[in-house]
Amino acid sequence: MPDKWVIEPVGLPLIRRTCHVCGSQTFRTSGKFRVNANHKLLDVWLLALCTGCGETTKLTVMERINVRSIRTEVLERMHDNDAGLAAELLQDPGVRHRNRVALDWDWRLDTGESAQGCREAVDVSVRFAAQIPVRPVRLIAEGCGMSRSEVDRLIADGKIVSTAKLSGKVSSDFTFTLKR
Repeated sequence: MPDKWVIEPVGLPLIRRTCHVCGSQTFRTSGKFRVNANHKLLDVWLLALCTGCGETTKLTVMERINVRSIRTEVLERMHDNDAGLAAELLQDPGVRHRNRVALDWDWRLDTGESAQGCREAVDVSVRFAAQIPVRPVRLIAEGCGMSRSEVDRLIADGKIVSTAKLSGKVSSDFTFTLKR
């Protein structure tokens, strides 16, 4: 049975976008929403503050949506400034594309008690709790307590194999096998 590793987000991500006031490249959100009603139509924005000057920017979540087309529980979560909903919406490619932003996630790796087994042959199943782009080499190095160059060498020698591409970044579940 393969070991199970889980990648979990630590808080909300930094938002990569240029501030029009100070030129900073990052914004931080606390999960606060602004909901504006115009008769039966709603506009919803996620508010974010510039990390350089504190200027507020609005990330468009919904524009001119009929109030009846939004599920009641989602609207309540927006009114309650639910940080979990903010994280879900920031993972939506449509929201990121509409606002021309990229995300920088802080994450942690939960290996359970399996990190000690990396010195021998092991099958590992990696699960993402959120769509966080991570380099598999960094992930394996951190999970097994190795250097990235050692992981690169093991991949080149065919001792770490996976059906997923181990170069670049991945953000979906995958498995790999380490053969020692």
